Amino acid sequence: MRYNVKRTIILLLLAAMFFSACGHREDFFRMRGAVLSVEDLETADWPRIAHENGINTLGTHITPDQVLRFWESEKGRQFQADCQKYGILMEHELHAMSALLPREYFAEDSTMFRMDENGRRTADFNCCASSARALDTIASRALFYARHLTSTNHRYYFWLDDGAPVCHCPQCSELTASEQALIIENKMLEAIRSYDPKAMLAHLAYYSSLQAPRKVKPHEGIFLEFAPFQRRLDKPITDSIGEVRDIGNNAKNLVYLKENLEVFPAETAVVLDYWLDVSMASGWKKPAVELPWNGDVFRADIVTYASMGIHNITTFAVYMDSTYFKAYPHPVYLKEYGDALTGF
Repeated sequence: MRYNVKRTIILLLLAAMFFSACGHREDFFRMRGAVLSVEDLETADWPRIAHENGINTLGTHITPDQVLRFWESEKGRQFQADCQKYGILMEHELHAMSALLPREYFAEDSTMFRMDENGRRTADFNCCASSARALDTIASRALFYARHLTSTNHRYYFWLDDGAPVCHCPQCSELTASEQALIIENKMLEAIRSYDPKAMLAHLAYYSSLQAPRKVKPHEGIFLEFAPFQRRLDKPITDSIGEVRDIGNNAKNLVYLKENLEVFPAETAVVLDYWLDVSMASGWKKPAVELPWNGDVFRADIVTYASMGIHNITTFAVYMDSTYFKAYPHPVYLKEYGDALTGF
């Protein structure tokens, strides 16, 4: 069946009946977030924008060192003060592996780095998840960044390299990408909790790590962050017809999500989606295009996620900087996004 407005209305009515029967509360979606790059945060007043549009959590992006420079700058300190003024929670969603295991360490000990399919150690991406020294180094540096980058909701995000290959050494080859990631995440959480006893750390299910880990179990405090990058935003996540690169169709994402929710608690899980991601819409090149917002798809998606017990929703909104708002000064979709999550 083709997706249309009528289908959205039916889904919303069914959701209303479901949550009425289950004692639905106005604060069902506890995290109503947006993830921005440093450039976005430096040039646009995002604490005020978030406050005016019902967004209660802002995540910085992209790398630890880039965010740390912003965080310790005058603009970064003002951002923190403004978030506190408006009651906006702050976290950091980071592509982190190259900062946690600097590539120059390869000359000192190549066994800390991944082995490729041809049996060669390489410093191109990620690490060897079977190397105790690599894990200790990564954990120590994760602790350093956790100490210096305040997370006011106790959630931390240190991701592996973006969709990149993992280790194929004899020990790691028995493990999937998600299992290798979870070994690293468990070790990082142990270190971070020495500083923040309430710390929680994301297990990012994304691209090559969508598959639920089975051979490795998460420590208490590891939460699922589900990012359905391989999806179409003109169709709801339940759509099983339209073809999607690599995975088949949108609804295949929900198979992976269900499997991950057998391993990680739904209560703490976060969905990181792409509804407001101008960078994706622009092909990750500037000048940015105007966001092709589809409110019906968004509302259908949050019904689906809610039905699976997800209480925490955020989205990339990268490229929404001062230049973007000057070119497209009426971003009504921000209000739609926040209102739908707040009033769900």
